[in-house]
Amino acid sequence: MRIQKCAVVFCLVLLAGCGSLPLPDRMAHTNHDVRVDGADGPLSAQKSEAVLAKLKKRSSETNIFDRHLAQVEELMGSPLVTGNKITLLLDGPATYKSMFSAIQGAKNHINMETYSIEDDEIGRRFAAALIERQKNGVQVNFIYDSVGSGDTPKEFFKSLTDSGINVLEFNPLNPLMLRKKWEVGRDHRKLLVVDGQIAFVGGVNISSVYSSGSFTRSKPRTKDTPPWRDTHLRIEGPVVSDFQKLFLATWEKQRGEPLVSKSFFPQMGSRGNEVVRAIGSSPDGPYSPIYATLLSAINSAETYAYITTAYFVPDPQLLAALKAAARRNVDVRLLLPGKTDSNLVFHASHSYYDELLSAGVKIYERKDAILHAKTALIDGVWSTIGSTNLDWLSFQYNQEINAVVLGQDFGEQMKTMFEKDIESSRFITLEKWRQRSIGMRLKELGARLCVRWI
Repeated sequence: MRIQKCAVVFCLVLLAGCGSLPLPDRMAHTNHDVRVDGADGPLSAQKSEAVLAKLKKRSSETNIFDRHLAQVEELMGSPLVTGNKITLLLDGPATYKSMFSAIQGAKNHINMETYSIEDDEIGRRFAAALIERQKNGVQVNFIYDSVGSGDTPKEFFKSLTDSGINVLEFNPLNPLMLRKKWEVGRDHRKLLVVDGQIAFVGGVNISSVYSSGSFTRSKPRTKDTPPWRDTHLRIEGPVVSDFQKLFLATWEKQRGEPLVSKSFFPQMGSRGNEVVRAIGSSPDGPYSPIYATLLSAINSAETYAYITTAYFVPDPQLLAALKAAARRNVDVRLLLPGKTDSNLVFHASHSYYDELLSAGVKIYERKDAILHAKTALIDGVWSTIGSTNLDWLSFQYNQEINAVVLGQDFGEQMKTMFEKDIESSRFITLEKWRQRSIGMRLKELGARLCVRWI
């Protein structure tokens, strides 16, 4: 009986692995005008065109402005928004410092959504900071994922609710805690919104594994305790309202207790010059908007595509897009983990190396740190940072959240960050890769069979 069950599972996995992720029907070129919003709402067509023309004028040769933006405009529910200030945050210490500063300065409300919060030094610091604000009249609303925070004791969350914080568990694993019919999916988002004016988005969970930076030597390290490398954003400006809407939509969908209005959408003037789009994805939708827009950006690339991801298990369409870009002389570089917290994903990722390297894609593996960042930079002007990995889980089964930033100035920061990572990475050559052992190849083959669920 056990052998029969294994055979059935094996066949199902093989069949599932043959498909591609769903895409919207309209993925062709369009002349649709691109909408840009400002602090006071939608800009006129003339002003929107002027904003994009200014960005295009400062950029290198790229199809991002002519093809990609118009195409994506018809697919996304959220607009491009100008007038924002963006701060790039590298690793946990910088991210937590900025988060704590914003939390301590909160005056009205704090809305926080995270995949994982641990009952450790960092988790308890966040709990204490949120409780302190709640006791001082700031309403705190907190969402955590049931799987991602599964090892965190219930007493940890009880201390939050006892202080008056509204706490919501996403898709509870305990059937007695279900508020609706259980659905497949995890809330993998990392989102913090303070007073409707500041938003944080990226890859950093709430855990002491991020206590040290990946480029510093301030703490002793061993093979068993490598630092974690991650990237986050602090966003101030009108686009914060779009991230706020994503938080409130999740709260409502999970049937949390109705939230008392606490000025979630304050009037806000321009805070900077960055053009940003907020993108959220959910397994409820017919396709992943983040996947669709990333695929479109790669297909529109003219000069280079620098992509960093913690978990790389591409579907056939993404794999084809990366190889096609390299073959049309786009400098495609993938920065992937050299160390991992998931051996199955690690070996599945390796199973794609040969065909990518053969097509001209350059692959680097980050050394001396566990790479957990999820970023992309296309042609120096299109950037994205968020919670989304390049795997089936992120694109089909998870709730994810990303920010897309347009512009060369921010693109330069992203490029500098990528190049710094490359300096701490190992370059993979096709010749050397093909010398790996039979044992490694067998691990890759076995992991490849599970790509839809890892």
